[in-house]
Amino acid sequence: MTTVQNTTNTASQALLDSVNGKKNTTTSNVNETQDRFMTLLVTQMKNQDPLNPMDNAQVTSQMAQLSTVTGINKLNSTVESLIGNVQTGQSYQAANMIGHNVLVPGNSVSTTGTGGYFGVDLPIGADKLTVTIKDSAGATIRTLKLGAQDAGSSPINWDGFADDGAVAKTGSYKFEVAATISGQTAAAEGLNYAQVMSVSNSTSGIKLNLSNLASVSTSDVKEIF
Repeated sequence: MTTVQNTTNTASQALLDSVNGKKNTTTSNVNETQDRFMTLLVTQMKNQDPLNPMDNAQVTSQMAQLSTVTGINKLNSTVESLIGNVQTGQSYQAANMIGHNVLVPGNSVSTTGTGGYFGVDLPIGADKLTVTIKDSAGATIRTLKLGAQDAGSSPINWDGFADDGAVAKTGSYKFEVAATISGQTAAAEGLNYAQVMSVSNSTSGIKLNLSNLASVSTSDVKEIF
């Protein structure tokens, strides 16, 4: 009798371990989970003590646990499928941006002697907007005083000249933006101007690969040209 009682307890624990994912955690297949459950339950009932049979409440509890795990597995599979479908659709939509120029957060501008484009994002607009272009050493090359600007993103064209009238050397420069409203500092963000070269689907979502070698999310795009 003692041997039968120990077998019953062992089967019951194994059943609970299987239902709760403590055994064979590498699989999430619903059918395998159900098969394991039924095998363990039948074994447990076959080896139960005839004088102390399984309580109906215990069986019901174990069935409820299986139902919960099965439901979660099915829900996970459904969600994963939906995410995959959404990302596929987003990839196709993002592919339409290939070849287009965009403004995205950043503070660099390049010139080959004829200047370059960049942009500024002003959430609430500005009475005065000043852009300072600097070289790699931090020295100011050109100061652009652009006056009043409306709220939103605005592309800016630098003609490639320095403040002294000379043509700026070919290369990449950094720029800083400063905006004010009624003498008070206003929010302002610099924007890089680049072309979308390709689209990739990563674990963090859809990425746009740009001509300046940066990769950004579609939500980072402030303006498309």
